[in-house]
Amino acid sequence: MHIAEFQKLIERIYYEKDSARGLEGTFMWFAEEFGELTRALRRGHTDELEGEFADVLAWLSSLASIAGVDLQAAAMKKYEKGCPRCESEPCTCG
Repeated sequence: MHIAEFQKLIERIYYEKDSARGLEGTFMWFAEEFGELTRALRRGHTDELEGEFADVLAWLSSLASIAGVDLQAAAMKKYEKGCPRCESEPCTCG
């Protein structure tokens, strides 16, 4: 599945609720999920990481949809030449 396909999937599942909540309210949910990922990483709960990363990606996708941003296009535009600063792969910035 491509990023654009995942974003569309999340839109089908959650867009109505998330857009009604608004960008700010949805961002608060994203921040909470990001916190859960942070806790799992800090505590070494590797069994929780997969689900927490998926949740963060889903909330990020929902935020992008509400804001009218195509995540796949945005990521390619910024990173298609490698590092945005030095344009290298891997990054050679000091």
